[in-house]
Amino acid sequence: MGSTLSVSGLNEQIKTLLETTFEFVSVEGELSRITHHNSGHIYFTLKDADSSIKCVMFRGNAARLKFALTEGAHVVIHGALSLYKPRGEYQINCVSAEPYGQGALAVAFEQLKKKLEEKGYFDPARKKSFPKYPQTIVLVTSATGAALQDMQRVASQRWPLVKLIVIDVLVQGTMAAGLIADGLRYADSLNVDAIIVGRGGGSIEDLWAFNEEVVADALYALKTPVVSAVGHEIDWVISDYVADMRAPTPSAAMQMLLPDQNELMQSIDEMRYGAYGMIMQRLERKREQLLSMQEAFKRHGVEHRLEIQRQQIKELRERLNGQIVVNLQRSSRDLLPLRERLGEYAQSTLRRKSSMLAQLMEAFEAQHPKHKNKRGFAQVTRDGKVIDLDELFVGDAFEAMNDHRSVRSKVIEIILV
Repeated sequence: MGSTLSVSGLNEQIKTLLETTFEFVSVEGELSRITHHNSGHIYFTLKDADSSIKCVMFRGNAARLKFALTEGAHVVIHGALSLYKPRGEYQINCVSAEPYGQGALAVAFEQLKKKLEEKGYFDPARKKSFPKYPQTIVLVTSATGAALQDMQRVASQRWPLVKLIVIDVLVQGTMAAGLIADGLRYADSLNVDAIIVGRGGGSIEDLWAFNEEVVADALYALKTPVVSAVGHEIDWVISDYVADMRAPTPSAAMQMLLPDQNELMQSIDEMRYGAYGMIMQRLERKREQLLSMQEAFKRHGVEHRLEIQRQQIKELRERLNGQIVVNLQRSSRDLLPLRERLGEYAQSTLRRKSSMLAQLMEAFEAQHPKHKNKRGFAQVTRDGKVIDLDELFVGDAFEAMNDHRSVRSKVIEIILV
């Protein structure tokens, strides 16, 4: 009989045999009983219709997975057979895994895209708008890449007034995603008009930093409008879906954000010509209106009304003069017999007045004081009128006169006789 082995010794021999015989295997199967340990290791079972085998993927290898292991997923795993001596169980120590029939990166892309879509990262309602004439744009990209030069060239041609701030980050490699996210957060703190994040073209592995969840989270949290400009037109990455706008190339992003100064100057010229034509049309209409108003003013204005009044006055004056001439002619005809009658009446009146004057003269002569020159008698007058003594009262002034003297006197006493 041969030598007897301990359980540990047997397991050790089996372990050595398995690990030296099956140093590398690739096994296809369906994932089940997936357990993510706190240590970072992943434990799962790979099965088919007839059997199953336990698998482990240690933390270092798990960190390099580009997609998430999900229950029921059909995968191909690569690794080596090993034996876990304490329980005598063999398992596959997985080095890597990939989806069956498609690349791991493609599956990882779809998994993250679905996850972010469910979280609302792609919701059109949260997309921010961009200013029409941005003054400052931050470029989160590699300072040594051709993409930066393309964007700077387009900016200088289209809109030289814009200010560009470059945040230099890695855009490829394992550290790129974290640096891009940090660059986006810093750009957001600068209070600028827009952000462009991107790089030039490359393979899916070269562009993978823009498919990382840390970049998507940073884009989602931005308050500043952001454009994702990664690779070429056929390249789509997660940042394209999360950003407020996707550009097919970095230079296209600058074209989409900035106005074209040549188009703007042409538009200004067209607006200027249009405005000039409109102004000339308005001036012509206003000139016609002014002429019409001037004509209306002439018809209804003060000067026109005064002219009408002057014309009417002239016509009235002519009519008045004509009427006066007619009246004078008529009066002249009527005046002739009146003149003859007036002459006769004047002669008759003159003779009558002459006779009356002669009689008065005779009476005056008869009453003149010079004819009353009896001694002791005088004619008494007051205010040039002959009065009787009975008409005088104490204090009255009077005159006593004869034919050659007049005496002014005053009544000092009246004596009745």
